[in-house]
Amino acid sequence: MFKRETSIEIQHHHDVQCALGKVAIQGFGMSVYSFFVDGLLIDTGSYSLAKEFQSFFNDLPIEQIALTHSHEDHAGNAAWLQQQRDVPIYLHLDSIQLCAKDGDYPLYRQALWGERPAFMAQPISTTLQSNTAVWDVIETPGHTTDHLAFYNRQTGAMFTGDLYIQTKTKVVLDEENIVHTLASLKKLVNYDFKEVYCCHAGYLADGREQILNKIAYIEEMEENVHQLFKQGYSVEEMTKSIFPRDYPITKVSGEQWSSKHIITAFINHFKQGSLT
Repeated sequence: MFKRETSIEIQHHHDVQCALGKVAIQGFGMSVYSFFVDGLLIDTGSYSLAKEFQSFFNDLPIEQIALTHSHEDHAGNAAWLQQQRDVPIYLHLDSIQLCAKDGDYPLYRQALWGERPAFMAQPISTTLQSNTAVWDVIETPGHTTDHLAFYNRQTGAMFTGDLYIQTKTKVVLDEENIVHTLASLKKLVNYDFKEVYCCHAGYLADGREQILNKIAYIEEMEENVHQLFKQGYSVEEMTKSIFPRDYPITKVSGEQWSSKHIITAFINHFKQGSLT
């Protein structure tokens, strides 16, 4: 039986309270953030960190909840909050039926993040009103098809869920599409922001610059894949050339997380382009 080590750290940046939950199993650790600002809670953390996140929530005057997407590390405590607070939970329309049932995830994800109990959400609109601010709700598919980012028009803060995470993406989930991620990142830079709140990287004072760096990184990678594709390299050969390292999460997840998914998405994009 595995034993989880869990902890939480509360940070403050401007008017945003940031809860950093950490979970580790046999030395393998992950972390996830939940953010609270102006009566609005953005994401609820994982059920494996229920005790930690709930202690954070208990001190907050939460009036509404907005979820960046339906993954278990972001929606894990939504059911508890609904039972305890009876506040509206907003989510992308496409995931409302999914979240009305308990989450179904591979064992390694259950070990890290726990369950995602069922909850009832409402479809989110194109804007959101908190106590003193209007928010733009931005569709940003890539990490998932239901992914959203939230932009505070009053403060200029951008909340990016799992769109950024880190500049140099090396592995992605099998459901991710790096081509769509790139398009979503480019959509964000049309907004006037500097600071970013990322659900895994946390507060980024130079968030706009970090996102521009990620765009440049993905575009360079796309060009490298394109050149190898034109030379007739196989997916395996391209993966080994561009990502020579083996990442532990690939083996642990049974290749649900893999660098190959990045290569495959680019190749499918090239093929579609050649047909139009």
